[in-house]
Amino acid sequence: LKMGTVSLQALLLSLCLSAAAVECGIGVNWGTVALHRLSPETVVNLLKANKIEKVKLFDTDPEVLTALMGSGIETMVGIPNEMLSSLGASSSASDSWISQNVSRFMGKGGVDIRYIAVGNEPFLSSYSGQFESYVMPALINLQQSLSKANLVGIVKLVVPCNADAYLSSVPSEGAFRPDLTDLMAQLVTFLNSNASPFVVNIYPFLSLYGNPDFPQDYAFFEGSSHSIADGPNVYTNAFDGNYDTLVAALSKLGFPQMPIVVGEVGWPTDGVLSANLTSARVFNQGLVNHVLSNRGTPLRPGVPPVDVYIFGLLDEGGKSVLPGNFERHWGVFSFDGQAKYPLNLGNGVLKNARRVEYLPSRWCVANPARDLSTVSNHFKLACSYADCTTLSYGGSCNDIGEKGNVSYAFNGYYQMQKQNPASCEFDGVGMVTFLDPSIGNCRFLVGVKDLANSSVGFAEKKSAFFAVIFLIFLLI
Repeated sequence: LKMGTVSLQALLLSLCLSAAAVECGIGVNWGTVALHRLSPETVVNLLKANKIEKVKLFDTDPEVLTALMGSGIETMVGIPNEMLSSLGASSSASDSWISQNVSRFMGKGGVDIRYIAVGNEPFLSSYSGQFESYVMPALINLQQSLSKANLVGIVKLVVPCNADAYLSSVPSEGAFRPDLTDLMAQLVTFLNSNASPFVVNIYPFLSLYGNPDFPQDYAFFEGSSHSIADGPNVYTNAFDGNYDTLVAALSKLGFPQMPIVVGEVGWPTDGVLSANLTSARVFNQGLVNHVLSNRGTPLRPGVPPVDVYIFGLLDEGGKSVLPGNFERHWGVFSFDGQAKYPLNLGNGVLKNARRVEYLPSRWCVANPARDLSTVSNHFKLACSYADCTTLSYGGSCNDIGEKGNVSYAFNGYYQMQKQNPASCEFDGVGMVTFLDPSIGNCRFLVGVKDLANSSVGFAEKKSAFFAVIFLIFLLI
């Protein structure tokens, strides 16, 4: 029995190494918490134009899934954490969810759904265990529902995990958090029995942003003067170190060769000092080059991740800024589908979205003839709806002055309201101009015509409102 186990492990390792001849797949995360939302059809055409063949969603928006039908794009759909309890408690609820959100969109000419993400980082320590007990019951019910729908082996269940689910001082000693060890053993056993990969989100940017002592060059892929020695292995970038910490943690549970998918990884472009176009381009291009090289990592040489999904596709101006003012600026494309910087995902430099219809070229700005001493409340109102994070310290519009700040906020609100003349009044302080007020790298946007219904709900707007108050006090 022991020899048989060893032989099986050797066979699995051989198969895994053979699979490494196939390049890691590069996909993108398509989030829709936008203030200016392109139509799903426009976004799908953008994906196809850039030969992006894998996309990860955070829900099952029927308009998005309808647009993906017949595209051939491999799709991961998502189940919000808040739904895990009901899906785990009722097999009929699980059956209904699979029927309404998966089965009806598949088949000939349908959506190529490969994965269902059951929750999104449900083990995040900041959730204080809120969703942990619901994960396994939901997985079990959903797997049975897939079986009833004859989708076993076609659609696989995964659970995107955050990197704080495991820890270690050096990668080779990686282990899951003590409070998660038993649950992770159950999860990994389930994934293995259904030939599903382990999905993890890795963010070197957050390590740099959250720790002033974190060496900046270690966050990138160009070599570091702050390498980490771990026995015979040397780590020159945070991605490999984080990835191998997970490899070691999986090995401790008895699954040293479990396939890994990186569900989210990226670098934002605005809102704080370390988030800028140059850093984002260097990181994302370095990431793509690294995983497509098939070099692998010290603990998995020659074996890259199965897939890597860059976060994200488009900027999402409606997201909460509680994590930081960078949160609305992760896109490799701006809200209107325009590439922010040259990036080659393996199929040539990114191409812009085509046939995007903009609103007329006009902007709302502060009236230069009016006194701005009483503008504070108008500014707060505009920023509670529009995205003003670029005005914060380190942002691309941080140095445009008081009048520039007010104009930027007014214009953001004006474009959100589809240039309704009344939305630029602000008791006479605002005025419409036909001269582009953009200054240097600070872009005053013009909205798009083909807006789909915004997915920003009341709760998200409420969260964004309170989170932005601190920013407002810094600016006025």
